[in-house]
Amino acid sequence: MGVDLGVGDGEVGGGGGEEVGGEDVGGVLLSFGRQLKRFREWAGLSRGELGERVGYSAATIASFEQGRRIAPARFIGLADDVLGAHGILRERVEEVERAQYPAFFRSAAKLEARAVELHVYATMAIPGLLQTEEYAEAVFRMRRPLLGEDTVAQRVAARLGRQKIFARAPMSTISFVIEEAVIRRPIGGEQVMRGQLEQLLLCGQRRNVEIQVIPIQRDEHAALGGPFTLIETTDARRIAYVEVHKESRLFTERSSVREFEEQYGILRAQALTPSESLALVERLLGET
Repeated sequence: MGVDLGVGDGEVGGGGGEEVGGEDVGGVLLSFGRQLKRFREWAGLSRGELGERVGYSAATIASFEQGRRIAPARFIGLADDVLGAHGILRERVEEVERAQYPAFFRSAAKLEARAVELHVYATMAIPGLLQTEEYAEAVFRMRRPLLGEDTVAQRVAARLGRQKIFARAPMSTISFVIEEAVIRRPIGGEQVMRGQLEQLLLCGQRRNVEIQVIPIQRDEHAALGGPFTLIETTDARRIAYVEVHKESRLFTERSSVREFEEQYGILRAQALTPSESLALVERLLGET
């Protein structure tokens, strides 16, 4: 069975909300903003006074309170302490964080953050979990129609925030199968790509991460249908996530998920081994 996650990649904030998986994102930001303002007023602090204590400008806090910007987890934690909110603001962190993502990815982001296993097949760009800040910014800046500056910054921060999964305890098992063309495509230019290749080498040395590359010259290929992600949750559910353009779908029916698992298993057999793959990345790094 497929679960349609909806469509949309608009800038979040301000007035109307967007219904995604039952979650009114604009409403979440406005609700959090009103709650933040109420605690601030109860504490008898102006926006400027709160800003001095938590390291944010009064204008930025106004944006948080009005639902025009997404408050980062660090700010929410500090504000909870300073305003004596007794954990009430902290409880909203995950809910607010999900609003950072484009609409079509929010449900998958929630599953990804709690995955015990995550397996990613990438065909067009370095997977988001492996991207450097510079590479991610280049990816978002080349989007058409163009994204606004605030949206680019928001999306980059959200993408980097997802990478905390690597250091989570207990560790998740994570693997990537990447087309060779992806690591040869110099998105962002030579310097950006050099930093990205270095990042791949670092990530590939993590105990819980395996990166494999499918050579361009392979004459057999198990997944010509395109990229996908396999997720196993803490409650042993197995899910496949597929995204194209701005549409996405979660497959939960066992027969459908098994098809993707079969493809991924064969892809790993057709790809270079993890050590061979990192050797290729290192060779390309030496050529840049």
